[in-house]
Amino acid sequence: MALRHEPTASYRSVQDALRVLETVARRGTGINDSELARETGVGTERLTTLLRMLRREAYVEQITDGAYVTGAAFARVGSADGHQEALRETLQHTLDRLRDSVGAAVYLSRYVDGEVKVTQYADGPDTPKVNEWVDFRHSAHATAVGKSLLTQLDHEGRRDHLSRHRPARLTSRTITSDRLLLNRLASQPPTVPVLDLQEYAVGTVCAAVPITAGSSVGCLALSLPLEHAHRLRRAADTLNRNAAPVLLSLAI
Repeated sequence: MALRHEPTASYRSVQDALRVLETVARRGTGINDSELARETGVGTERLTTLLRMLRREAYVEQITDGAYVTGAAFARVGSADGHQEALRETLQHTLDRLRDSVGAAVYLSRYVDGEVKVTQYADGPDTPKVNEWVDFRHSAHATAVGKSLLTQLDHEGRRDHLSRHRPARLTSRTITSDRLLLNRLASQPPTVPVLDLQEYAVGTVCAAVPITAGSSVGCLALSLPLEHAHRLRRAADTLNRNAAPVLLSLAI
């Protein structure tokens, strides 16, 4: 299975953030802003934004003389011992913060061994998660999560998935034509959130953005009840802008 490699803004931010983080880690006793800018080649304004994000996620911290050193999250996630549990905890904190930021349930999904898998989510009393009335593994054609993951595969990868999970009509809005669905997936710009407007479930709208790291296909998604549909595009844009911390955690 081949993947489409079309870097998003989040992907480019993560590449820069990793360069900054690696430089900080290499200079274990601390490094200041001007040295970071010189050694990484990242502009001052962009560096300030990246450092703010890295500090918020606890990947770096600032010591008394203003220099930057690696933080607690970097130590946890970068350690071989307990890496998976530390990664899960770090991602959950990020998802909880995203849920509160966008005012919607938020999901992290991966495409694993040819199947759609929701690996983590953050919901709450005011941001209920979607009722999984049809297994997400069999409904990629109708969900924002599934469609976002499928857009990151090549044409043969998509055809293979649809041959194993035939598109079934879940609502009156569900696309069941292979040809139409494949055309929609092929024309989906990588920088624009994928939407599900009551295609999976009546009364629910969703959006998803890609977070591909290397050969791993993933996405971030959100869901809203239909009465909040007017907030969907703005929430999706916010999710898209704030996807970098999740991608960074997966890349470390």
